[in-house]
Amino acid sequence: MSTRTTEAERVWCVVVPHHAEGARLARRRLAASLDGLMPAMTRSDAVAVAAELVGNSVRHASPLPGGVVRVAWRLLFSGGLEIRVTDGGALTAPTERQVSADSPDGRGLAIVSALSERWGVDRDGLGQCVWARLTASADAVDAADLAGAPV
Repeated sequence: MSTRTTEAERVWCVVVPHHAEGARLARRRLAASLDGLMPAMTRSDAVAVAAELVGNSVRHASPLPGGVVRVAWRLLFSGGLEIRVTDGGALTAPTERQVSADSPDGRGLAIVSALSERWGVDRDGLGQCVWARLTASADAVDAADLAGAPV
C-alpha cells in the first residue's frame, strides 16, 4: 500500500485572441501564475516556450471558434511543467525547421526544442494541440540562491 500523499494538481487555462496580443496576454498570465512556484530560470523558459507556441499558432494555424487560442499549463508531480496550446489546426503539422543563420524567422520550434524536455502535437476533431514539457531539475537552484552559498 502506498503512503504517498496525493497533492492537488495545479492547472491553469486561459483563452486568448488569435493574434499577437494573445501571445502577450498568455505570457503575462503564465508568468504571474508560476511566480513563487518554480525556479526563476524555469519560469523564464516556460514564458519563452509559451510565446513561441502561441506565436506559431497565430502565424501558421487557424483559430478555434470565436477567433481564439487556448493556452493551458500544469505543474507536474516531477516538479516540471507542461504547456499546451490548442488552436484550429493547420494544413501541415508543426515541424522543427533547419534555417540559415541569416534567416529572419523559422526558429520557433527549435527554441521550444532547446528549452523543453520534449514537445509534440496531438490532433483531434476540434483541431490541434502543440505541447511542451519542461523540467525544473537542471535549474532547481537559482543564481540568486548561489550568491549566499559557501564556496
